[in-house]
Amino acid sequence: MSATPVLALRGISKRFGAVQALTDVELEIHAGEVVALVGDNGAGKSTLVKTIAGVGPADEGVIEWQGRRVTVDRPYAAQELGIATVYQDLALCDNLDVVGNLFLGREIVRAGVLDEVEMERRARELLATLSIRIPSVRIPVASLSGGQRQTVAIARSLLGEPKVVILDEPTAALGVEQTAQVLDLVERLRERGLGVILVSHNMADVRAVADRVAVLRLGRNNGTFEVSATSQEDIVSAITGATDNAVTRRAARRRPEDGSDATEPREGGVR
Repeated sequence: MSATPVLALRGISKRFGAVQALTDVELEIHAGEVVALVGDNGAGKSTLVKTIAGVGPADEGVIEWQGRRVTVDRPYAAQELGIATVYQDLALCDNLDVVGNLFLGREIVRAGVLDEVEMERRARELLATLSIRIPSVRIPVASLSGGQRQTVAIARSLLGEPKVVILDEPTAALGVEQTAQVLDLVERLRERGLGVILVSHNMADVRAVADRVAVLRLGRNNGTFEVSATSQEDIVSAITGATDNAVTRRAARRRPEDGSDATEPREGGVR
């Protein structure tokens, strides 16, 4: 893993009227790693995703791309950098076939006519590279299962050769087998050297594929954990705020600035 992250957020803040949705959020994504973005409802995950994708630019803070400061103020700017986002609604056209959905808005035209042969060839090649199995690239997307639709949406995001892919709740409402297919695809994205941001509520999915977990709570960072060295209980505690209570706050206030143990007796036996 390189020392310089492909994507870094520094002090990102976002306000909607009187509501402070994000406050000084920090996040780093390296090439070839999966970072899970987790948090309770209202924690700011969707707002942060939209900020990265250029849908809702941040009010304060800096976005760095491969070490240099960039401006992401619209979706096209994010796509030009190499950021692809697959939202939970997938944005697929049910009446179009797989090829039509993959190349929607990126159609290959020769002599003013759609080159259906070339688009189908590239579609088959892309799906084969990702080990995505579907009955045919010419069947309507409406006839595919939930897991297959999700993989088609992810495959479509790769046509622009992105370096970072954001997956917003990719396994929501999927069955066990369909979820397994999507998780396999997430691992293949990592093997291709992409940075992946996985937004999820399912801790089993997170622990299965993520390298690190970034926790948001009430719009703020509440810990970043290495999955291999952290228990699920610690991550859940950070999500729910179980470690933030009256006892821990009193202990923090009583802790001396020099870092010594405030509970040890002082000279003369007086605490």
